[in-house]
Amino acid sequence: MNQAIRNAWIAVAALFALILGSISYVQVIGADELNKNAWNNRAILATFCQERGAVLVAGQPIAQSVASGSDTCQYQRTYPGSPELYAGLTGYYSNVFGSTGLENSMNSTLTGQSDQLLMDRVRQLFLGQQPKGATVELTIDPVVQKLAYDLIPDGQRGSIVVTNPKTGAIIAMVSKPSYDPNKVATHDQAAAQAAMAQIQALPGINLNQGVSGPTGALLAPGSVFKLVDTAAALASGKYTKDSVLPNPAEMTLPGTSAKLPNYAGGNCYTRTEANFSFALEQSCNTPFASIALDLGQDAIGKQAAAFGFGQDAGDQLHLDYSPGVWPQNLNQAQLAQSAIGQFDVKASPLQIALMTSAIANGGVQMKPSLVKSITAPDLRVVSEPKPEVLRTSTSPEIARQITEWMTNVVSQGIANRAAVPGVKVAGKTGTAELGSSGLNNSWFTGFAPADNPQVQVTVVMEGVDVKTGASLTSPTASKIFEAVLKK
Repeated sequence: MNQAIRNAWIAVAALFALILGSISYVQVIGADELNKNAWNNRAILATFCQERGAVLVAGQPIAQSVASGSDTCQYQRTYPGSPELYAGLTGYYSNVFGSTGLENSMNSTLTGQSDQLLMDRVRQLFLGQQPKGATVELTIDPVVQKLAYDLIPDGQRGSIVVTNPKTGAIIAMVSKPSYDPNKVATHDQAAAQAAMAQIQALPGINLNQGVSGPTGALLAPGSVFKLVDTAAALASGKYTKDSVLPNPAEMTLPGTSAKLPNYAGGNCYTRTEANFSFALEQSCNTPFASIALDLGQDAIGKQAAAFGFGQDAGDQLHLDYSPGVWPQNLNQAQLAQSAIGQFDVKASPLQIALMTSAIANGGVQMKPSLVKSITAPDLRVVSEPKPEVLRTSTSPEIARQITEWMTNVVSQGIANRAAVPGVKVAGKTGTAELGSSGLNNSWFTGFAPADNPQVQVTVVMEGVDVKTGASLTSPTASKIFEAVLKK
């Protein structure tokens, strides 16, 4: 009997420890993660009717709380102006569907619950005031944001990321299709559910990400990935700026009967050998496949990781981020395809923007930043994030050499439509085939001025033919370069 009682007490103690541990985890360790969970409506319902802080762009609200005129719920979250323009940044704040985007990631700041606002909460408590959150000012330039958004045709799936490569500040970040978050934030739950059903039916919408396109969509990068190959080749010591590369019109993929042809839209077929400058200018495939087969997948993968593939984007983005993918355990045929940004290589538009910014910034990749400042309810500035280094991607010498070649891609290569009069522009195009559909993901990435970079632009248009892609990428980048540099 004593043994049975002893066993019962041990079981009770174990259960008590398990319950206590679970409560401790929920209340302490996992509390922040649970509060930030987009599907955790309990935290939202507790503060849904309170006045949240505003999200501002150039001093104007793109998300704010306004008096609802209702006794049961005093405030309504609204997204004024052109809500579709900023939906990918703000996300939505809903008592039905939770929250996404900045509404989710900056929730403790917007509700006044962050550690930075402790004294404000104490003051509000003593004065008997309702809790009020801080104001978040973004780094976004509204003129460039609208221009970028308008340059993606309605009905076209695409994304554009514009950054300052020296600081990491995001100047514009847009994608289409977009949506109106006001329709999801309404107090009318039936209307919110109907609106969500319509939004979810839009091809290209990914509402589980903090942003639907630029940071969340993983796409085949195509030939913009050749910048990774180039950096890896120069870093290996086996290649120099004067190296002569094999440039056959096509190559047989090792171990198969399949052929990898050169890009048909340029002048690759005019030479059987090429230097780096020509291969990048004309976006030839076979030289870079040969480089990858020579160096091996580990060398290319190491360089891809240095540019951020498979890595985080730092703590200043405040949006969900899907890092680029360099596939593992490749056979030789797959490695050759991966070297030109195909097979299972994937990258978000922001990933490509980070890669390009590192080249522009002498090999140093800065943390992408979206928040310019945080201001308490009493107008006291509590935070002004400073530029921070994220990682070193390559050497200054290699970055300068690649910049020179990227400049040639625009001045005398297939990215010539990205040129800006009187400005030296560096760029690279990419075309990633989508199976046998005849459609592609069309890319441009680059920066200007090439000798003193002030702005980086990455454009991707999804599911287009070659001609349409060419008309929507490089010319779009040119317009954005010009708009930013004229300011």
